[in-house]
Amino acid sequence: MKLYIKPGACSLSPHIVMLEAGLRAEIVEVDLATKKTKDGGDYRAVNPKGSVPALVLDDGQVVTEGAVIVQYLADQAPASKLAPAAGTIERYRLQEWLNYIGTEVHKTFSPLFNPACPEEWKRVVRETLLPARFDLVSQSLAGKDWLMGATFTVADAYLFTVLGWAPRVGIALDRWPALTAYRARVAARPAVQAALKAEGL
Repeated sequence: MKLYIKPGACSLSPHIVMLEAGLRAEIVEVDLATKKTKDGGDYRAVNPKGSVPALVLDDGQVVTEGAVIVQYLADQAPASKLAPAAGTIERYRLQEWLNYIGTEVHKTFSPLFNPACPEEWKRVVRETLLPARFDLVSQSLAGKDWLMGATFTVADAYLFTVLGWAPRVGIALDRWPALTAYRARVAARPAVQAALKAEGL
């Protein structure tokens, strides 16, 4: 397999999951500005969407969208318990979290990385929109180590990744002690450390 990433982007999530699952893939870095891979290849030939991550399977098929890729990887190593079994209510709860993180947390960060976005809107995102989402996630973690309870899942890899962007856009997570403690728990995992090191983070 080949996993296409940009260091520190949302593709960190499947990178973590791959290592947690004990799977192997060649890691290929992408310059999202030029849509070129580190070796000069045309990334759009791999993923016409032009975004990371993308996973090329051994048979040449390409899987895109981070929330889908992490579930695919988890399903290749069911003993890792990174995702509940397909068809169970727990799997749908996991998908609820992946969807919420993707649409309500990840995408809410997007204006803060866009130089063309008006500063007034960025202020709304920093002061109102993201804090409301952080409040909800923080409350959901009450009395739990992980989003799904006692077991680390692919949703934790995704949430850890997007929460890591907060300091880069001027948001201090100190207001949410549950989130800072959660990030520290995730960061302490050996697979997470290995992914961060591999991406130079």
